[in-house]
Amino acid sequence: MQETRLDTARIRAARRVIDPVFLDTPLYRCEALEPGLGCAVSIKLETANPIRSFKARGTEVIAGLLADHASKAAVCASAGNLGQALAWSGRGRGLDVTVVASRFATRAKLDRIRALGARLELVDGDHEMARERAAAIARYDGIRLVEDSLDIETCEGAATIGLELVDTAPSFDTVLIALGGGALATGVGHVMKALAPEVEVICVQPLGAPAMTHSWRGRRVVTTDSTNTIADGVAGRRPIPAVLDDLLLVADDAVLVQESSIIAGMRMLLDHAGLVVEPSAALGIAAILEDRARFTGRHVVTIVCGSNVDVDAYHRWVGAAPIHSS
Repeated sequence: MQETRLDTARIRAARRVIDPVFLDTPLYRCEALEPGLGCAVSIKLETANPIRSFKARGTEVIAGLLADHASKAAVCASAGNLGQALAWSGRGRGLDVTVVASRFATRAKLDRIRALGARLELVDGDHEMARERAAAIARYDGIRLVEDSLDIETCEGAATIGLELVDTAPSFDTVLIALGGGALATGVGHVMKALAPEVEVICVQPLGAPAMTHSWRGRRVVTTDSTNTIADGVAGRRPIPAVLDDLLLVADDAVLVQESSIIAGMRMLLDHAGLVVEPSAALGIAAILEDRARFTGRHVVTIVCGSNVDVDAYHRWVGAAPIHSS
């Protein structure tokens, strides 16, 4: 295997600094999904933790490093999940955390960032504008800019999921990974290629946010002017060159799926697995729905990567009755 930016020894070391509440998340075969998908399906449930996404695996590593520095402050741009993760990890280590997000981001995610004690700044644009503003704050204040997927800690934190798959999963031959900025895909993909090279690594992205997939296919950075998808967690427009270089080494395929398939995947996860997930977490199921023949006879692992979703939006998409607290 050609070398990525990631290091397997550092990934193993990351497990020792990540709060155990984010480690060893449930992994199980979900037989109820299989008749509708035509293949064996195992779920890696990255929503069973305090922030309901995998992102804290990376921010725990970053916050642990920052806790030893004189400047205990950091800023990030986030569609919601990274911001929650950095706020949670920073709160536990006495860090001053600022999160920049689009004011059009999912309200539930923004509310949770505030509740976790981070300072939240909103911009009148998309995630790329938030990235620009976060970088400006970091320069002006002289604080750590946390850049998802570019910062190796975010990739190697996510890669600990791959270690758990290799160490605990029964025999599987395919892993389906949501593709956005690339931390999850490059992290898990690195581990698969290093420790289980026989496993096919397939990345999945919405048709309405295809920049990284087009970049992977063309082997060069391809940007888009806009995005149009309900999967806000993977809706980037400007791939990071270093991340693409890693992805080219670890991904066997990158596929695009329609919005209708994402919604159908969310509905299946609700009906057959009892899981309320955000759109990005249903990308793996969507990929199977769009190409059942490809996966027939396989044992597929799909990483359910987040469940921070606005209840009203979820109701509109999936048609499920909103859950009201008593």
